[in-house]
Amino acid sequence: MKQPMDLRLPLRRIPYGVGLAFIVVTLILWQFRLPRSNPAPGHISKHQRWAETSGLIRDIYNATLGFEKIFVVGLPSRSDRRDGMVLQAALSDMQIEFIDGIQGKDVPDKAIPISSPDSKRLADGSIGSWRAHLNAAREIVQRNLSSGLILEDDTDWDIRIRDQLHDFALSAHALTQPLRGRPGVYADSTYPQPSEDSPESAPETDFYRLPATTPPTTSPYGDNWDVLWIGHCGMHFPFHHSKTVPKGRVIRLDDETVAPKKNLWTFNIPFTLKESYPEHTRAYHHAQEGVCTLGYALSQRGARKLLHEVGLKGVTDAYDILLRFFCEGEKGRAAGRQCLTTQPALFHHHRTAGRVNGMSDISNHGDNGEFREKAITDMVRWSVRLNVEALLEGRTDFVDQFPDE
Repeated sequence: MKQPMDLRLPLRRIPYGVGLAFIVVTLILWQFRLPRSNPAPGHISKHQRWAETSGLIRDIYNATLGFEKIFVVGLPSRSDRRDGMVLQAALSDMQIEFIDGIQGKDVPDKAIPISSPDSKRLADGSIGSWRAHLNAAREIVQRNLSSGLILEDDTDWDIRIRDQLHDFALSAHALTQPLRGRPGVYADSTYPQPSEDSPESAPETDFYRLPATTPPTTSPYGDNWDVLWIGHCGMHFPFHHSKTVPKGRVIRLDDETVAPKKNLWTFNIPFTLKESYPEHTRAYHHAQEGVCTLGYALSQRGARKLLHEVGLKGVTDAYDILLRFFCEGEKGRAAGRQCLTTQPALFHHHRTAGRVNGMSDISNHGDNGEFREKAITDMVRWSVRLNVEALLEGRTDFVDQFPDE
């Protein structure tokens, strides 16, 4: 009877030198796949391997970026913005739903909570923005969604948004998930809330040396967050004196999606990220004094708390300031909210070519007839909106708005 062929024989005949060369080339190629600044290639790849085992982190690459829904807030009358959002979402393989913006004049005084008898009504633009964002939060609660990403209708993002969010999620795990095998123990000694004997600052964590933490079970971004404030016009690092905001931060060097320093700006001064870190540095940390709500996510837990703390308590300030109070436990809001962010932000203003006075429906811009000749998006290198033609044609020769010199 003829014996079956031994399929392993060909492998035995491979010359030793050829096999060794193959191994060496493979190792070299693997090295170049990793970030050049990575001081410990084995560590980051090991971290990514165990992070993937939960399966949840892969959801970031789905049509809703790992959230259950993506909502876009804006006035129905701004058909130009809706056209733009639908197109850029389609080109990004994203599914979005619109939440109609509200005209502030249509919100009666009786529907606006006040904190004192002498409280004054805000300008109509601010009232309309507050109510529209609360409607989005209410939608998350009413539909019992696990989470929702809320974007304003003039935002833009990088073509590599999913990779950026993947890295944000890994950093969020380091900041909020218990250390693996050590329940209740966190890498950040000031988490979940600084105590009286907490240090004024927590050690920085190198993105390429993230600690091994317990894989999340409810969201790819972690099990214990209320707000992911990932689209803003400025954010501070947690203050040393804060008694409500954890101090930990994750620092990533050589992030190629970060624009050169000369193209970075913020409403919050000092701009520590720009002043104290090398070019192309990204930071992940807890939110402190955020400005603008261009893009942020709410968990179901966070949306419920937001409805209570921002929807049913005194509307004394614009919505982004109220969200700041919510995250920091200030101005009558309960402490202990978990709000994570990144600098620079991942969602930014897109400014179309044309009359500048069309830039905002909340405040006046360019009433002097100023005209913008060329569309821009703040601080986004491979802007989706500015690469629409390449994406429509299936090309990959993307325009980098802010190339290195």
